[in-house]
Amino acid sequence: MTTYAVTGATGQLGRLVVDALIARGAAPGDIVAAVRDTAKAAGLAARGVQVREADYDRPETLTSAFAGVDRLLLISGNEVGKRLPQHTAVIEAAKAAGVTFLAYTSILRADSSPVGLAPEHLATEQALAAAGIEHALLRNGWYTENYAGSITGALATGTIAGSAGDGKIAAATRADYAEAAAAVLLAGSAGVHELGGTPFTMAELAAEVSRQSGRTVTYTDLPVAEYQAVLVGAGLPEGYAGLLADTDAKIVEGHLDTRSGDLEKLIGRPSTPLADAVASALKN
Repeated sequence: MTTYAVTGATGQLGRLVVDALIARGAAPGDIVAAVRDTAKAAGLAARGVQVREADYDRPETLTSAFAGVDRLLLISGNEVGKRLPQHTAVIEAAKAAGVTFLAYTSILRADSSPVGLAPEHLATEQALAAAGIEHALLRNGWYTENYAGSITGALATGTIAGSAGDGKIAAATRADYAEAAAAVLLAGSAGVHELGGTPFTMAELAAEVSRQSGRTVTYTDLPVAEYQAVLVGAGLPEGYAGLLADTDAKIVEGHLDTRSGDLEKLIGRPSTPLADAVASALKN
């Protein structure tokens, strides 16, 4: 019997990974939902999943959370700037608990990417290698859900703004990446997986929104500083807005595009089509 653990299991990606593990044959009782707030995991507990407290900022909770776990999925934290110490605490606790395999959700081509989010991911990958635990790197591309807000706003304004030019974005849905993570965890397959879906441009995204909504929506390409100002105006902190705007600029250079095919191989099907992702966003 193999025991699997998923950190951040009540999060948007983590819940889907648990679903995918069960759908692919893992018994709920063999899955540990390692979460910061156990009260939020009542639904998982009701399904027979083991729920244990695991707070990245409280290392004393981690070793006990991973006790008896064979294979662990470390879902990267969402606090940019704090990720490395948090992830390192998880890796050290996993090693102390005797975890034999660890998969980590990184970023596309973390070892060469100039995207501002990449350095923390690369440092985590290096910490994992130094720990000596057999591991897999799930280098996820962009999530199509990242554009849900832009799609909703476009229905009111008639435009989607950005600084991505005609760069290609090999985005996929959270469910796609969750299935890939479950496949790797179940197989215990070490290695590097560059993951992304069928590429599209922002203009193609706008055209698909137009087609499905019946409203004219266009893509407006802005200089990075202007796009950052738009994001700040929408309520994002200036630093984070700058990070996202700079990421758009890196899309122009091809840094969020991939033709690796790794995602399709892992999940055994094509990634979710852009049309389906847009349809889902328009329903919500």
